[in-house]
Amino acid sequence: MSSPAPVVTRFAPSPTGYIHVGNLRTALMNYLIARKAGGTFILRLDDTDQERSKQEYADGIMRDLEWLGLSWDRLERQSLRYDRYEAAAGRLREAGRFYECFETPGELDLKRKKQLGMGRPPVYDRAALALGPAEKDALRAAGTPGYWRFLLERSRIEWSDGIIGDISIDAASVSDPVLIRADGQVLYTFASSVDDAEMGVTHIVRGADHVTNTATQIQIIEALGATPPAFAHHSLLTGAQGEELSKRLGTLSLRDLRARGVEPMALLSLMARLGSSKPVELASSIEELAEGFEIGSFGAAPTRFDAADLLPLTRGVVQGFGFDRVRERIAELGVPEAEAEGFWAVTRGNITVLDDLAGWWKLFSEGSEPVVDEADQEFVATAFGLLPPQPWTRETWGAWTGAVKAATGRKGKDLFMPLRKALTGQAHGPDMADLMPHLKAVRLP
Repeated sequence: MSSPAPVVTRFAPSPTGYIHVGNLRTALMNYLIARKAGGTFILRLDDTDQERSKQEYADGIMRDLEWLGLSWDRLERQSLRYDRYEAAAGRLREAGRFYECFETPGELDLKRKKQLGMGRPPVYDRAALALGPAEKDALRAAGTPGYWRFLLERSRIEWSDGIIGDISIDAASVSDPVLIRADGQVLYTFASSVDDAEMGVTHIVRGADHVTNTATQIQIIEALGATPPAFAHHSLLTGAQGEELSKRLGTLSLRDLRARGVEPMALLSLMARLGSSKPVELASSIEELAEGFEIGSFGAAPTRFDAADLLPLTRGVVQGFGFDRVRERIAELGVPEAEAEGFWAVTRGNITVLDDLAGWWKLFSEGSEPVVDEADQEFVATAFGLLPPQPWTRETWGAWTGAVKAATGRKGKDLFMPLRKALTGQAHGPDMADLMPHLKAVRLP
């Protein structure tokens, strides 16, 4: 018995911008399928659009994936594969599946409007198939450039989608796709099909907006003599209230989330479960995510994404860091080496992102503007008159509050909260017994 073909997946972003959370969902699903099966994950840059593709974006895509720990086994660039597309186009021409067209955009638009006006689907009428060699030569001589369409077989295209389930599309309801533009640019539908066929891609996960593309690409891949991959189409993301997210994706780029302090494992943990029947849980590693990943657990309904959900997950990641993981970050703040580990021990339970450490060090080293409610002014003045001189120890807080209680009769929250706010300017934070030894400067109310 022959062993099954090795699993090969790919992530094929266009380097025309930075990766956002929608792109990440696609990348991560393909990555986890490959890693779970011990297969191959290809990063394939769809850079055939020479005007919009930029090296800075290609570098940014790779930098974002590296930040997340999503390593690729192969790097491919479509701009280096034009000879493969030319060869594939030649095979399709010989097989009678590629034909040249000459309609202008205006003529095509007029045809679509006429069909819609007659209550028919706006499907290309294949008028170019009736052109003879002399007519084509005359059009070229008149300066009308030709473009190339793939001749679909007018049958039903069916596949079992890994998320949506069984799909059946009547190819007669779809226009023969344009694969090469009049200016010679190879379009996504063609380049992607050739690459998937020649690179042996076995599984493809992508957005539900690609379902019609998938139908035509299945026929293209088959016409190239290859077996189509197993397809799965994940739902599209919406905002937290169900609103369209596409207009906001620019503010949800991975580079922006990274700048806001979101931790990689927090983002991966959310995106690996969002929209599935499994609860979102903070994972300890990518290997753990891969082991528990099941594409069939995802639903087809639009999936709500709320960036605020990343904060508690990031908090969980950050608060689990050992001192060695943050040693350099703390040193950059100016915390003396002898105090650094103690500083981390006191603050780690009170931060969400590592950038929050700067605020705590500022409090410890420079003090904070006291916050004193009007009703507490006399009480705080009395309390600060009983405050022992520095340096303070862990026992200082208990001894001080005990003396203040005896002098004023206050107790509980009415005793502790005004003193915390007066010392730190905050109503919440580390245990005051742990915090007081680290306060170098105190601003008296």
